[in-house]
Amino acid sequence: MASCRDSNGDLWELYEGKDGWRWRRTARNGNIVGAATQGYSKKQDCINNAERNGMTCALKD
Repeated sequence: MASCRDSNGDLWELYEGKDGWRWRRTARNGNIVGAATQGYSKKQDCINNAERNGMTCALKD
């Protein structure tokens, strides 16, 4: 799993699920406020989707 925190303090996580790569965004209060609606076969496609949905931080393994 890779993760990073953006300037708002939200945690972005990238992980491999049963159907491929997925991302989720968790607010500082612990609530999940965003997530991939599908699994991606390529990790980079998942990262690109997360960036289109607001991820601005660099993921770290």
